[in-house]
Order: sequence, then structure tokens, then C-alpha cells
Amino acid sequence: MSRQEIQQLIDDRVTGDGLVDTGVPGVQLFRVTEAVRCTPAVYEPTLVAIVSGKKEAIIDGESHVYDSSRYLCCAISLPVEAGTPMASPDDPLLGVQITLDPKVMTELAIEMENAAGAIREPRGGPIPQGFALAHWDDAFTDALLRLIQLGDDPTDTAVLGASRLREVYYAVLKGEAGATARRAFGVGNEIARVIEHVSTHLDESITIDDMAAHVGMSRAVFHRKFKQATTMSPIQFVKGIRLNNAAMRMASGMTVNEAATHVGYASSSQFSREFKRMYGQSPKQWSQTKQPLPAGLI
Repeated sequence: MSRQEIQQLIDDRVTGDGLVDTGVPGVQLFRVTEAVRCTPAVYEPTLVAIVSGKKEAIIDGESHVYDSSRYLCCAISLPVEAGTPMASPDDPLLGVQITLDPKVMTELAIEMENAAGAIREPRGGPIPQGFALAHWDDAFTDALLRLIQLGDDPTDTAVLGASRLREVYYAVLKGEAGATARRAFGVGNEIARVIEHVSTHLDESITIDDMAAHVGMSRAVFHRKFKQATTMSPIQFVKGIRLNNAAMRMASGMTVNEAATHVGYASSSQFSREFKRMYGQSPKQWSQTKQPLPAGLI
């Protein structure tokens, strides 16, 4: 019943397409009634829970369609293509988008790892990918409902918002997406730290050796662990996150040259060649024909 309650709350509060702030920082409700084909985007550490309709994310060429049966937990920044290809006025996409606060998630992950009797994953085991699709369990559903219900009272939102959001984070860490989230935010989060560094230094020259040195790994070990976490090689990842960031900026009005410079391309011709190789269109053609998702929705 709780999931139906969440859907009703969102349906009542979001009357038009787009995102609506809840009053809790990083927590937004959304509605989409128009089909949008997948376009380049960058997933930041985020949780997306859908209560009606379907959404698609293409990661390294692999399509992931998720709906009200599973929520998306993206624990690291990832270049993707995202869209709402099945949304319509008769079957709107409704849901919740929650930014994962690295500080709070790290505190919780480490507390869990240090708790008496906590189950630790063996060292040297496979690294889960940086994203997961997890089934709703009772703990997650109840925590999310309690968070969304705060929108009925501004005082409750101001006083209880942070603690209710923490409950949702905790439910994620304990649920099916827990291994992915704990690897990104707990002890041994070297790959997540590299990705955060890359994401904030896109305008600088970045090599595999630089990334490996940033976390004290050999080139070979770093390459293997990075690909386990993201499904992409480090260089493929850097190129993807640069081009997707540029595509998003062009969709918001930046010129081709401005977008290329912003993500570290000194040569606009090289940027155009690599963009066309990845997306099959020149940057100018793409910016004129692609329909972006509602602002802020990933």
C-alpha cells in the first residue's frame, strides 16, 4: 500500500511536466508526459525511484529499462544516454529523484562497516558496477514514504528532513543496491574517488597514469578495477563523460566551441570528429535535432 500512497502524493503535488522541489535539499518529485528518446547525459550519484511509467538508461551500449518494480542507484558519475521513450499523457512517468550526499553516505557506510557483527565483503573480490537496479523492499518503501510525506508541513520538513533522508540512504545501503553503494562510499572507494576527481577536472589533461597515481595503484591494477566498476576503460570513460557533458551544455544553449572548451578540448575540429564518431551526428546537427529531458531530470 505504501507505494500507492507515494504515487498519490506525487500525482497530487506535481501537476505539470518537470521537477518539483520537496523542501528537503536534493529531493525532487517529477512528472513526464512526453516521450523523449535517449540523449547524452551524465548520471551523478543519484537515486531514482519510479512509481508510474518507465525510464531508460543506456550505459556503455547496454539498455536498462526500469519502472516501479526497481529503483536506480547510481553511486558514481557515469556518462549515459537517458530518456523517457514510453511516457505519454495517458501513461505519465512519475517518481522521485534524490541526490546522494557523499558526506552522509560515507558516514553511514563506514558506520555500517564498523558496527559489531557487520558482514564484510572479502578483500580482492569483484567490484560491483557503479550503478544498480534494486527491487523495492519494505524498509526502502517505508523510508521513502516517510520522506515524501514531509511535504505536507514546512515545519516538519525543516526539522525532520535530514533525518528522514538519512533513513532512505540507510535503506539503500542495506538493500539490493547496498554492495554498489558501500563500494562507492565506504572503505576501499578508490575508483569512486578517481571518478569524482575526473568529473571536477574535465578541462585538464587526464591520463591513465595520472588516475592510477591519484589512488596509488599500478596502471594495470587500476585499469582492471576501473573497468569492473564502470564497464568502461578509463580513457573510454573520460571521453564519454566529456562528450556527454558537452552535449548537455549545448542542449542548454552553449555554442559548440564553448561546450568543447568547457570540457577540455583545445581543438574544436577534434571535438567535432569525436562527437560525430560517438553519436553519428556533428555537434551542430545534434543540438538542432535532439530533444532533451526536462531540465534537471536525469
